[in-house]
Amino acid sequence: MDSQDPVVVTEPRPGVLLITLNRPHVRNAIDQTLADAMDQALIRMETDPSLAVGILAGTGGHFCSGMDLKAFPTDGVPVVADRGLAGLTRARLRKPLIAAVEGAAVAGGFELALACDLITAADTAFFALPEVARGLVAAEGGAVRLPGRLPYHVAMEMLLTGTPLPAPEAARYGLVNQLTREGEALQAALALADRVQAHSRDAVLVTKQIVRDTRGLDDHTAYAVQDPLSTPVFATAAAAEGAYAFTEKRPPAWHR
Repeated sequence: MDSQDPVVVTEPRPGVLLITLNRPHVRNAIDQTLADAMDQALIRMETDPSLAVGILAGTGGHFCSGMDLKAFPTDGVPVVADRGLAGLTRARLRKPLIAAVEGAAVAGGFELALACDLITAADTAFFALPEVARGLVAAEGGAVRLPGRLPYHVAMEMLLTGTPLPAPEAARYGLVNQLTREGEALQAALALADRVQAHSRDAVLVTKQIVRDTRGLDDHTAYAVQDPLSTPVFATAAAAEGAYAFTEKRPPAWHR
């Protein structure tokens, strides 16, 4: 990698922003420069009306090895404002984000993947949270999110011992949406993004918001949060078009 190469590369495709971490010499470890660049890429994804979905990937055969430990003693954790590690782990993104995982998704790198809505992974990839071995805590989503994504004892083994979880095993637990051959996680993520953006954007955005805002609530409270968000969707032109398309046995013609 040339020293002048951007540490985050963004590539817009039809309806999709591909965000690629580009520090392959350190397995795409996150320093503050990368964190700030990724935050800007996520802001672009959120604010560009031509974009419906984001994909997060890494170069050099790896997703992300987490926080750059060489920089940590002097620079601290590379968070961005109130949006967490690399501007993602505590962000409230409206649009769906897909992680395309090859190789290592470790520590903060795994926490980035956990902050995404969907995950594709190569069958040679692996996930790990080894923070305890470094005298640290998986504080950017690992300890909070993982026990809700895996069986409790599996999650606790990862958190308390640092034991890696191979991608095929993660897929069996439902943590990975699509398992691919090595080198094909990105292609699978792009195909998944196309499936997402084939639908009404408003319906997709509201669905994601409902899931996020009602997590952990009892049913009564969850419906009280959901209904003001979902009710207006039923009165939209997109809802009518969806019904007409179904009855006329044709693909919907969404207005973007």
